Amino acid sequence: MTQTPTAHTPAQEQARAQFTVPAQHPMVTVLGSGDSLLRVIERAFPAADIHVRGNEISAVGDPVDVALISRVFDEMMLVLRTGQPMTEDAVERSIAMLKASENGTNDGPETPAQVLTQNILSSRGRTIRPKTLNQKRYVDAIDKHTIVFGIGPAGTGKTYLAMAKAVQALQSKQVNRIILTRPAVEAGERLGFLPGTLYEKIDPYLRPLYDALHDMIDPDSIPRLMAAGTIEVAPLAYMRGRTLNDAFIILDEAQNTSPEQMKMFLTRLGFDSKIVITGDVTQVDLPGGQKSGLRQVQEILEGVEDVHFSRLSSHDVVRHKLVGRIVDAYEQYDSRHGTENGGSPKGGRGTGAKGSKGK
Repeated sequence: MTQTPTAHTPAQEQARAQFTVPAQHPMVTVLGSGDSLLRVIERAFPAADIHVRGNEISAVGDPVDVALISRVFDEMMLVLRTGQPMTEDAVERSIAMLKASENGTNDGPETPAQVLTQNILSSRGRTIRPKTLNQKRYVDAIDKHTIVFGIGPAGTGKTYLAMAKAVQALQSKQVNRIILTRPAVEAGERLGFLPGTLYEKIDPYLRPLYDALHDMIDPDSIPRLMAAGTIEVAPLAYMRGRTLNDAFIILDEAQNTSPEQMKMFLTRLGFDSKIVITGDVTQVDLPGGQKSGLRQVQEILEGVEDVHFSRLSSHDVVRHKLVGRIVDAYEQYDSRHGTENGGSPKGGRGTGAKGSKGK
């Protein structure tokens, strides 16, 4: 894509930019079906006029807006050159990243194209990759550090991306096994009232981990890998007394660990292993106002070498857009009423909403 020199009209304080889309890229890949991608850009810059004629795209408006529109199309072209299609969601996230960079709220050299084209794992015709800047930094941190905490609200991909990195490490023979675990706090309160064997009782609580595995590994091979011990999915209590070598270990729903459980888990780390701990500190299910090990560990290990805390927010939610708005609404409610997760006052016995939360 080429851009003509920006022309300024002092009286109107406007700028103009023109882009030429290379012939090898059909305009539908740039504009979207029914101009859907173009509409996303127009909504993001309502004061600018964007026109398309043939393979020429022009933008007229405020110099800052025009410069950002120019960068949006440049980033789109970089993504399209990799063979990856652009989606409305990807364009929206690109614009958000560029605006944040322009406002100085994003530090770092990463560009939207770098974020959107970083492949983690390809499985059965689909590729798993980060969709936001914080997700990319989370994934990069997993590569660089031995212990990584992914902390943020539901829907930010904390567990899913960690699972993808675990499968990638197993396939590239960086580790010999994957261990997936959760504290069975909520399930443990009710196991005696559920029918079936212990395995059948615990299985529903661990189901989200199985579901993610099925997205990344041939489902027919999962029972074989589990029977061989290459993949283990078990409650956190099963980790006690073990030393875990040559493993990629993921602790999910870590907000439901007690401080003692968190210490026990962290000290299972063996040679040539990596640990990723994920959780949402606003959704604690521990009874009686018990302190969350995930909340406490941030005070204890922050700044320790080779331990990294990745914090995601509602801006990193990759589910339905409404999920991000719901997360923001709860945070605003809590700040107004001094509560946690819309529940009891902070410091009280209540811990907020109950229930298992997927990532």
